[in-house]
Amino acid sequence: MKNLELNGTLRPDFGKKAAKAIRKENNVPCVLYGGEEVIHFQLPINDTNAFIYTPDIFTIELNIDGKKYMSILKEAQFHPVKDTVLHLDFLQIFENKPIQIDVPVHLSGLAQGVKDGGKLSQELRKLKIKGLYKNIPDYLNIDVTKLELGKTMQVGALKFDNIEIISTKQAVVCAVKLTRVARGLAAAAAKSEGGN
Repeated sequence: MKNLELNGTLRPDFGKKAAKAIRKENNVPCVLYGGEEVIHFQLPINDTNAFIYTPDIFTIELNIDGKKYMSILKEAQFHPVKDTVLHLDFLQIFENKPIQIDVPVHLSGLAQGVKDGGKLSQELRKLKIKGLYKNIPDYLNIDVTKLELGKTMQVGALKFDNIEIISTKQAVVCAVKLTRVARGLAAAAAKSEGGN
């Protein structure tokens, strides 16, 4: 995972009024949980763009009034109309404690089914995995070379070292779907075989 360092400051007040005041000063109200205590703090809104508007995943080293905490972003709340960040939840992480996180899926290779005229369709963009944060990859690389026409690849068929996939085993990650051209070719092939 990529690593980011951010500087935050503790929030003296809580509640809607306090949160509104924080946002007015171009900061975002945040919470860090998962450690010995829940920490309420704020970050400059401009510092959040680097890890919110990207498919990449990060470990984030938070420096809050001089104290450092390793964390991951757990949840972001957005304004329903303006799409600005309203609130961020971070989870404190530790070297010896597994975490659950959504990791992007990358498909690699040219599927056999695509060579045969099908179309590759990616059904899942991310998978939920569990592992020590040092073992979490930037993305999960899935080789689709052997995927045939009309076939699917399910979560249950995937294996990665040092991490456990906790997404539903029956969920389809990708599929090679029949196109009209492929259907036509298959029908023509069947006809010519029948004619022999």
